[in-house]
Amino acid sequence: MNHLYNRVSKEILKESLNNSTDDRVTLSFYQYAQIKNVSFFRDHLYTILAACEVLGRIYVASEGVNAQMSVPQKQFDRFKTVLYSIRFLDKVRLNIAIEDDGKSFYKLNIKIKNKIVADGLNDETFDVTDRGKHISAAEFNTLISEEETVLIDMRNHYESEVGHFDNAVCPDVETFRESLPIVEEMLSGKEDKKIVMYCTGGIRCEKASAYFKHKGFQHVHQLNGGIIEYAREVEKQGLENKFKGKNFVFDDRLGERISDDIISKCHQCGDACDTHVNCSNEACHILFLQCKLCAEKYVETCSKKCRDFNQLTEDQKAKIPNIQFNGTRFGKGRYKALNQHDELDLE
Repeated sequence: MNHLYNRVSKEILKESLNNSTDDRVTLSFYQYAQIKNVSFFRDHLYTILAACEVLGRIYVASEGVNAQMSVPQKQFDRFKTVLYSIRFLDKVRLNIAIEDDGKSFYKLNIKIKNKIVADGLNDETFDVTDRGKHISAAEFNTLISEEETVLIDMRNHYESEVGHFDNAVCPDVETFRESLPIVEEMLSGKEDKKIVMYCTGGIRCEKASAYFKHKGFQHVHQLNGGIIEYAREVEKQGLENKFKGKNFVFDDRLGERISDDIISKCHQCGDACDTHVNCSNEACHILFLQCKLCAEKYVETCSKKCRDFNQLTEDQKAKIPNIQFNGTRFGKGRYKALNQHDELDLE
C-alpha cells in the first residue's frame, strides 16, 4: 500500500537530499479551478507526484492549486506528462527558479486549505475570473515608464525590502490579507488611472486584480508570471531589467538574485545586506536580515538574548518563565525594529 504522507524524519530526509548527486529543477505553479472532491484530488496528486520523486509544498483547495517544488531532472518529462494529464493543469505555466541548487525542499507535503492563498475575501461577492490584463515583461517596462501609471507591489514588507521595481508602492504589511484594504485606500481617487501590480509568481495578483476591478478600478494590469517570469523574459529578450535586488522565495533558498543591487541593510549593524535568515533560537525563529559579521557575533541569532538562551541547557531554559524574544516562531523582522541588546534575565 502506498503511503500518502511522508513518514521519514526531517533529519534523514535532509541528509539523503544533501548526499544525492541527482540534478533537480526547482519550480512553482498555480491554477485557479473548481475542484469538487478536494480530498480525492489531493491524494491523487500526491500519488502521481511521489512517483516522479517530487519534493515540495503544495496547497490544494476547492478554488485550485498552489505549488512550490523540486523535480529530478531525469524525471522532468515524466512529471510534465502526469501533471498535464490533469485537465485543468494541462499546459499550466511552470515558473522555473532563477538561482537553484535543487536543495529547496526535502519532502513532499500536500495540504488541504480553505484557499490556496489566504486573502480574507468573500469570493461570492465578486467575479474572481474577471481579472486584470496579463502583460509581458516588455509591456510592463513600457507601461511603468508612463508618468500616470501606478505600480503596486502586492507582496509583504520582508519581500519588497530586499528587492522591488523602482517607484513601486510597497505596503508595510506582513500578509497578503493585510495588503488588500491598505492598497485600496492608497488607490482611492485613482480609479481611472492605469494600475499595474506584480508579485512573486503571479498568484496573488490573480485575485487582487479581480478584486480591484470589482472595486471600480478601470485599467488594471498584472505582470504575467510575476517577477520570476519577468527575470526570464528580460534575459531571453535582452530587455532592460527594471527590478532591483533579490526576489524573495518561499523555500529554503529565501531569495534569488535578479540584479546585483543590494537595496537593504543588515537588521543588526546597518551594513548593506540582503541575506534572509531565521534566528537559530527555535523559540524565536524570527525571519530577518543578517550579514556574515553579525552572524558570527550573535552566533546566527537575532539578539544577545537569543544567543545567550541558545547556550543554556534544556533544564535552565525550562526555569525561565514567560520569556519574550523578538519573534514568535513565525515573525518577520523589520530594520531598526529588532531589539539586539536585551540581557537574558536568569533570576
